[in-house]
Amino acid sequence: MQDLKLRRRLILAAREFDATGLSVGTTGNLSARTARGFLITPTGVPYRDLLPGDLVEMNDSGDVLSGTLLPSSEWPFHRAIYHVRADVNAIVHVHSPFATGIACVREDIPAFHYLVARAGGDSIRCAEYATFGTEELSRNAVRALEGRRACLLANHGQIALGEDVESAFVQAREVEELARQYWISRQFGTPALLDGREMKINLEKFKNYGRQKTRR
Repeated sequence: MQDLKLRRRLILAAREFDATGLSVGTTGNLSARTARGFLITPTGVPYRDLLPGDLVEMNDSGDVLSGTLLPSSEWPFHRAIYHVRADVNAIVHVHSPFATGIACVREDIPAFHYLVARAGGDSIRCAEYATFGTEELSRNAVRALEGRRACLLANHGQIALGEDVESAFVQAREVEELARQYWISRQFGTPALLDGREMKINLEKFKNYGRQKTRR
């Protein structure tokens, strides 16, 4: 089977949805870029039951290249994101509680914390609402993700992007934690926001954050 190692990494990440509280049951989905298109989780299959052959490979035209199960109903926005973002090799979509709660009031997560910059900008935008699985939702998500590595989807959930499966999963967890902290801060009043200058400094610092220098 082609891409067996990648398929196993996707399944391991999917099985962490319940354990981490990012999504429950069969909600959420994730994908990874391949040489021919992308692999995506199938619709309606509990993640604990997934086998490598259950993942569906699709191409840029939306054709199924391999797999006997139906792909996630959200495959259109996965395809659309890969089409415009050469820097993205994996996508995680979840209905995590705090991120979804904020998305349901259709608000961005503003620069209340410097770690918002980890998602690529001075806010985590909330995409405009559209019915799940539609091309309209794909367009809205792509727009909200411009220059970003994560966004909220109005009345729906969140999307996180990464260079690989693991980094996309970590980004999704960070978005949920930021959403939780933002919600907590709102209970005490209006959070003080970092200004544009400070967020530009943070964005620059995060370009090399966590990278170790190679010893000679």
